[in-house]
Amino acid sequence: MEITETGIKDCLILKPRVFDDARGYFFESFNQQTFEDKTGLSGAFVQDNQSYSSYGVIRGLHAQTGAFAQAKLVRVTKGEVLDVAVDVRPGSPTYGQHVSVRLSAENKLQLYIPRGFVHGFSVLSETVEFLYKCDNFYNKASETGVIYNDTDLNIDWLIPAGMESISEKDMLLKPFAELRHI
Repeated sequence: MEITETGIKDCLILKPRVFDDARGYFFESFNQQTFEDKTGLSGAFVQDNQSYSSYGVIRGLHAQTGAFAQAKLVRVTKGEVLDVAVDVRPGSPTYGQHVSVRLSAENKLQLYIPRGFVHGFSVLSETVEFLYKCDNFYNKASETGVIYNDTDLNIDWLIPAGMESISEKDMLLKPFAELRHI
C-alpha cells in the first residue's frame, strides 16, 4: 500500500498494490496492521456502507457529531466520483480547506478521511458503486452537514450547473458559517 499526503493532516490517499495478469487482477483493499504501521492512525472499522448513484448525483457534505463522529475509508468499485473532504476540526491550521480526489474503479485509489471532516462526492460516470468503511456506528440524531454549494467553501463538483441531483435532505443542510463543531 502506497500512502500519499493531501496537504491536510491525516487526510490520506491510499493506493493498493495491484497484481495484474491475463486472468484479471487481485489486490488487498485494506490491511489494518499495514495501515496503522504506515500512518500511526487507527484502522479499526466497525461498519461498511455501500451506495449506488447515477451521473450528477452529489451526496453530502455529511458528518456525525460528538461521540458518534466517524473516520472513513472510501473507494469506488464501479464508475468514478469526485470525492471531497472538508476540514472542520476546531483549531486546525487547515480549517475550512478541502481535499478533492478522483476515485474510480480503474485507479483503485482510496481516501482516508479522519474524524472532524464533512464529506461528500459527486458522480462523474454514468453510474457508480461507492463503498466506505466507518470507525464508528451511524446515529441519526448525530447527523450534521454543510450545503454542497456553499460559497465560502467554493467546491467545484465537476458537474455542470443544472445537471446536479441533490436529495431534499441535503438541500436543507446549512451553510459552512453555521456549522457547529463536530
